[in-house]
This record gives sequence, C-alpha cells and structure tokens, in this order.
Amino acid sequence: MMISPDFKHWLLANGVGSDASMVPIPGDASARKYFRIANSIGMDASLEATSCTPYQAVGEALRAQGLRTPHILAADLGAGYMLLEDFGDKRYLTELTAGNADKLYGGALTALANLQQVPQVVGWPLAEFDSTFILREMGWFCEWYLGAYLQLTLSADERQQWQQTFNLLVANAAAQPRVFVHRDFHAANLMCLANGAVGILDFQDAFMGPMTYDLVSLLRDCYIDWPAVRVRQWVQQFQQQMPAARQVDAAVFMRWFDVMGIQRHLKALMTFSRKYCRDQNDYYLQFMPRTLNYILQTSRTYPEFDFLHQFIKKNILCVA
Repeated sequence: MMISPDFKHWLLANGVGSDASMVPIPGDASARKYFRIANSIGMDASLEATSCTPYQAVGEALRAQGLRTPHILAADLGAGYMLLEDFGDKRYLTELTAGNADKLYGGALTALANLQQVPQVVGWPLAEFDSTFILREMGWFCEWYLGAYLQLTLSADERQQWQQTFNLLVANAAAQPRVFVHRDFHAANLMCLANGAVGILDFQDAFMGPMTYDLVSLLRDCYIDWPAVRVRQWVQQFQQQMPAARQVDAAVFMRWFDVMGIQRHLKALMTFSRKYCRDQNDYYLQFMPRTLNYILQTSRTYPEFDFLHQFIKKNILCVA
C-alpha cells in the first residue's frame, strides 16, 4: 500500500518529518488507508472525504460521553486527510482468548451501555435506521450476494418470500428502544488500552437505531465466534446494565438480539460479496462461512424464518 504524494506532502506540512517511518496498517472494508507515522496514525480518506466530518463530530460526542476515541492531531476535512492519536496494536480481535473473554467483553459491554446514551452529535445529524434504511440494505444484499456473487435468479414466489423475511426484520428493529448506534462495534474496531480502557475506532457511520444492533455486532462477530452459552450470558449481562432493556422479558430481548443478527449478517454478506465482485478484494470471503452459519442457526430457531433457513440449505450451501 503506497502513500500518495499529496498525502505525504500534507503530512510534511503538519510536522511529520521526511525521515519518519510510514508503515501501512491493514484497514477495514472501506477505501480509507492508514499508516503508522512516528507516534501517530495517518488516515488517507481522500476517496471518501465526506466521512471525515462525521468522524470528527461523532468522535467528539463519544469523548464527551467519557469514551476513548483517537484525538485528531491535524486534519484537512475537505481533502480527507487526518493525523490521529495512536492507540497501539492491541485490537480485541488479536487479544481475545477463552481465558480473558469475560474481562474484555465486560469492558466492551460497559462501554457500549455508555455509548448508547450519547444524547446528540453536535454538527452532524444522525441517520435513522428505519424501514427505508433496512430495505435499501436488503436490496443491496439481493443485488450483490444473491445476484452478483452467487449468480442466483429468484422466482416470483422467492422474491415475495424474501420480502416477507425483510418485513420481519423491519418489525423487529422497530419494536426496540432507539439508541445511539456505532454501527460496526466489533472486535476489529475495539482496542485494549492502558488500565483496561476500551478504545473505539471506525465510528463515523453512526446512526440512531435499535438497542441490539451493536450488541449483536459484538457478540456474534463475523471475525470471531464464541459458544452459544457464553454469548447468551453476555447478552443477559448487557440487558441488566440497561434500564430500558430490564423492562423487557429476557426471552423477548433474546429474540430481538437473534433477529437483529439475521439482518446484520445478511448485510455483512452483502458487504463481503461487493468487495469481491466490485473491488476484486477476496480477503473477506474467508468470513462468509461463519456469517452464514450464524444465519442458519438463528433461522432454525424461529419458525417464522423457515423460508430463509430452507433457502440457505437448498440454494446457498451447495454453491457457497
């Protein structure tokens, strides 16, 4: 991954010497590029510079809530360039073990409970994760995963059944309390900092949405999985931390969580297949089997998702 001349010139103008070591850092599924430069992180988001304004605004809102996000040391929002505080290399994804998972997830769940109480983001109106939002993402799922990646052509009856499935996902999201949602709150975006603090990354796409969205992103992570018994214990632990969640029967809350996972994982399959088909990036294909298995297990649990379960078994497992 090469650093662009314009970005390098901007860094030099902001005090990063020409002899500084610029080491590429693996990024996320976006077009952003990251470099470790001396004791800071350079972010080149020039291909999606519009993400820089919400990055600044949301980051400030999270810090005002007492959460840890990287301080911006220098920025050109219009160009998409930033110099950020370096949180180090200890991502949850690489640090988690069976022995420390309760401790690390305990910290993450406490941070999430705090994050959900962010009252507003000054200077940046948050999108609503509503029916329009969900159905748009599910349309992309049909386009990129079922169509472009799997090359499946749906019958009229299948299209109707998929729409009914999507409507169930919409209803599940609408039934839940609305909170601040990070949108990608998972092990690859959480950092282990000093004194047990949790560093939070990649928050610029935040929206207002259902309470279990970030919870399922964290506990049914596409990049790492845990036994169902432990996941259920962590879900119950989080429910007890949230006054609004404690007012709901545990079985209802668990269904909210499970069904939210279906939407989240269908969306992830869309993202992974779009990266492959559009961007010729096959890195995320390795995470498809785990993601599919989450959907398969959940759809087997709830009779109303029998079409989804049978469709996967018949049309996807045989070609994936």
